[in-house]
Amino acid sequence: MSDNWDPAGPDLATVKKQYPDPLKSLARTEIPAIVLRKAFDPEQGYELIDRFLEQGLMDDANAPNAGQMRKRIDIGTSLGNRGSDKEDFLQHSAKTLDLFATLFEGFDDPVDAIYDSLSALAVDKDVIVAREPDGRLYGPAIFRIHYTSHSYKPHIDHVTLREKRFDYAVSRFEHQFAGVLCLQNTSKAGDATQSIMHRCLWTEEVQPHIDNETFPAYAKEKEIPHFRADLEPGDLYFFNTRLIHEVPALGGTDPRIVLAVFIGYSEDDGEIFVWS
Repeated sequence: MSDNWDPAGPDLATVKKQYPDPLKSLARTEIPAIVLRKAFDPEQGYELIDRFLEQGLMDDANAPNAGQMRKRIDIGTSLGNRGSDKEDFLQHSAKTLDLFATLFEGFDDPVDAIYDSLSALAVDKDVIVAREPDGRLYGPAIFRIHYTSHSYKPHIDHVTLREKRFDYAVSRFEHQFAGVLCLQNTSKAGDATQSIMHRCLWTEEVQPHIDNETFPAYAKEKEIPHFRADLEPGDLYFFNTRLIHEVPALGGTDPRIVLAVFIGYSEDDGEIFVWS
């Protein structure tokens, strides 16, 4: 990582002292990420995972049939997976809102932890759940549970540049961020890298290297710096999803569990939309 491309952190007070408008700095890729340590109580995170198991919302990695489990389970609604059918997506989002209304009873709300942190970072903007003009809401966040050393190759996430979903209200925003709250790593010791962000914004020139899986060689040739987001349970980070990024496979036996959101942001827009 280059000396002048460091993440902001490790807490809200420090970030706001470092950057007068942290989200604007994120949009302009002046920083690779905003990393907030212990944004959520990690012990409550582990107890929530026990609740997911009790309610059958996720598979038990220690079960006898663990070898036949799915590689990823979502608790929530994914625009990326369901966005091809708008009515189905919005109906599924309503069910997610109903589930989340009771799922966290007795705990601090981890979704609130993300939204509250984002609101504290926003300057003169309202952070709200993404919605269509008729008022119907998107899923507010999604738990992603990854098994069997699941990984993601270099890619971007973007509702228009990648998914071409121009018929959704979130397409109005120029920039897209992601927020990821770590609840559990694959092991309590060893590598804890949640993401590797390359100092390379997506362009049409870069896309062939993503398609052909030659981006690592391209990054090496161009001497593109990168930042590794190493997180412990309870840590939260935000980053610009137009940066080429990847998630390496980790070697532990426990599932990697995060609570994730996407974020629509424009410098001249008074609202910030959040969805999953």
